[in-house]
Amino acid sequence: MSTSSLIEGLDADVQVSRGAFALSAHVRVPGGEVLAVLGPNGAGKTTLLRTLAGLIPLRQGRISIAGTVWDDPATDVFKDATERRIGLVFQDYRLFPHLSVLDNVAFAPRARGVKRAAARAHALETLQTLGLDALAARRPAQLSGGQAQRVALARALASGPAMMLLDEPLAALDARTRLEIRSELRRRLTSFSGPSIVVTHDPLEALVLADRILVLEEGRIVQTGTPAEVARRPVTEYVARLMGLNLYAGRLIDPAHGRIRLDSGGELIAASIPEGLPADAKVLAVLAPTAISLHLGELPEGSPRNVWAGTVSGVELLTDRVRVAVKGAPDALVDVTAAAVAELRLTPGLEVQLSAKAGEVTAYPAP
Repeated sequence: MSTSSLIEGLDADVQVSRGAFALSAHVRVPGGEVLAVLGPNGAGKTTLLRTLAGLIPLRQGRISIAGTVWDDPATDVFKDATERRIGLVFQDYRLFPHLSVLDNVAFAPRARGVKRAAARAHALETLQTLGLDALAARRPAQLSGGQAQRVALARALASGPAMMLLDEPLAALDARTRLEIRSELRRRLTSFSGPSIVVTHDPLEALVLADRILVLEEGRIVQTGTPAEVARRPVTEYVARLMGLNLYAGRLIDPAHGRIRLDSGGELIAASIPEGLPADAKVLAVLAPTAISLHLGELPEGSPRNVWAGTVSGVELLTDRVRVAVKGAPDALVDVTAAAVAELRLTPGLEVQLSAKAGEVTAYPAP
């Protein structure tokens, strides 16, 4: 990380109370980095975004960007939303329906006192950069969802922001348009020199758009890391389910053979254990639903080292497979084909056998 990135970046110690809810999060985003914020409903994602934007004042803490303090209760400094150089992209885009695309993009410079001709010239340059100049004369009602999203991004960039804040930027798009826009948005954000924060509930969006992911639960940061780190080593049940994984907490009872006694009941054997972990160390174990095999009756010879019994508790059709929920020691989500569901007659209450190779179990120290 360069010194210039630190100078241009965001350093925010956010301490906010709203009724019974409290948010406590220290967020650092260097210039040029895209941070995705994930979390369940009520975790504090929107509160964080609104606080950074100047819509909610800090109770304690400090927000500074590019060396400028925006909020610091201890020194009685508070810049409201109109004083903060922030490019905002909302879920519903919030384009002014009575203005053309060109004048929507020119709005931010005009609000800062730039003369109309100069603001429109800057807006047109921004539209040309994003390949949107052909839309300049249209009104928002004449735009497709993808076009409106691009125009909203152009308007945010034309404001000359020190930081970009995007709230569920792709949620209003259909699946095909979302796929098309996602890679383009990533390209635009990575070319922006300041920090960018994307709030989303979509794990794929976070994995594709972000350099780093921050996970909030109940107003606290529970995990942060690169997309690969978060996807491979979730530390809470919410993150594991978001990434489509089974997560088990337990203790390492036999380091030499990778035996883990699970807190929820049962055991798993992992082929590889991090070096130096002592017996009785708290660990987390991850197992992908696709790595678990489901059987009726006895297993064939040469079965994997992890074998346990369970009862089917639910069957759910996903896009290209069927996810079977099994109650056992431990519980598990198992992915099978639709043909397997029909062949095995998988219905709630059916007793089954599960198996997984030790090499498919990923174990790591619990935080």
